[in-house]
Amino acid sequence: MSENFPTQRRRRILDRVRANGAVKVAQLAEEFGVSHMTVRRDLDRLVKDSELHKVHGGALLQESASAEEPGFQRKSTLQLPQKAAIARAAAQMVEPGMSISLTSGTTTYEVARLLRAVPDLTIVTNSPRIADLLQDAPAAGQTVQLTGGLRTVSDALVGPLATAALRTLHVDRCFMGVHGFSVQDGITTPNMLEVEVNRLFLERCDSRVVVADSSKWCLAGLYSSAPLHEIDTLVSDDGLDETAVEELRQHIENLKIEKVVES
Repeated sequence: MSENFPTQRRRRILDRVRANGAVKVAQLAEEFGVSHMTVRRDLDRLVKDSELHKVHGGALLQESASAEEPGFQRKSTLQLPQKAAIARAAAQMVEPGMSISLTSGTTTYEVARLLRAVPDLTIVTNSPRIADLLQDAPAAGQTVQLTGGLRTVSDALVGPLATAALRTLHVDRCFMGVHGFSVQDGITTPNMLEVEVNRLFLERCDSRVVVADSSKWCLAGLYSSAPLHEIDTLVSDDGLDETAVEELRQHIENLKIEKVVES
């Protein structure tokens, strides 16, 4: 439906950014039935009003957004079809008998939901929610190792107990959810303690897989866990535009872009 009133449209755009952390010009133009140029003018006005920060192809929340850590419950309601498509692709990378790690996050939670059907897995996680999910109805032979630590608002266990546990472990493949990812900043998080745990997850495995829906593109947390070239595989969705895909292919060896089927 076309949005003909600029003030109302800009208010709707700001609502989208506050809900998702970022917006893309192409998606807004399609949703509101206006041109890309109209959307860019709206973003320019919101930037001038100190509401948003423009990035290539879209916009982010201004300033404090990089340090804001949304709660698990809030994030679990966002980008559901995208997360489902990503989780299906990620789960296909797991075979019986493997040892894997799953960082805390709503996308990795969806991966874990599918892994309940895979037998003989050893799974390490710093997410109490993922551990509970896997213990609820595990496949035969599954073992779940939950790190200790201090629980963050995003339901990740962090701090000395978590890092001590991770230093003693090594797995075949790590699946990591992220707050944001970009060529400039790599994969990022807003939590200083969480970044240390994330770096250990990436060190203590043979293969590194990041699962991140397209709304996380060019969304920057305050702390970088790793540059993109240290990631073996990125699984995302077809909301990424062609320019973003080309940029990512220059830095990541294996890029999986999954088609999203809206329910």
